[in-house]
Amino acid sequence: MIDIHPEARVSPLADIEDSVRGSRIVVGRGSVIDSFVKIKPAGGTGDVLIGEMSVINSGCVLYTGNGIRIGNQVAIAANCTFAATNHGYARRDLPIRAQGFLPSKGGIVVEDDVWIGANVVLLDGAVLRQGCVIAAGCIVRGEIAAYTVNVPATAGPSLRVVGERR
Repeated sequence: MIDIHPEARVSPLADIEDSVRGSRIVVGRGSVIDSFVKIKPAGGTGDVLIGEMSVINSGCVLYTGNGIRIGNQVAIAANCTFAATNHGYARRDLPIRAQGFLPSKGGIVVEDDVWIGANVVLLDGAVLRQGCVIAAGCIVRGEIAAYTVNVPATAGPSLRVVGERR
């Protein structure tokens, strides 16, 4: 089921696929889904819930997986990927595509007033607390504290806090 608030704006060049498994895709009042955004039900039955006055810019891909909750007044820059699911891969005797999906780590949660920079990847289990900032190019797989400013760490897939919003 796709439910777009009448005051939301979805580009005719966006691609929002309806779920065959019953996932809901809800776009709140005043939110904007830009050109070439792809929302694809894949890897689970989670819902995509986008709050009010949030913007998802061009080239972003959201895989519903175990669910994505985006709060109000969220700014998402271009070319971000929300991957709320993970493939199974442990068995050598089966191709990865035949192994299904791993158990949920809780989906993806983005609270209110968050800014996500360009080319960020959010993985299953990512929780971005209110008001945080994620710099361009980060990979997020855990919880990010409220009102922190985060950049890629110099080594590994973790983040480094470089400041706080006041």
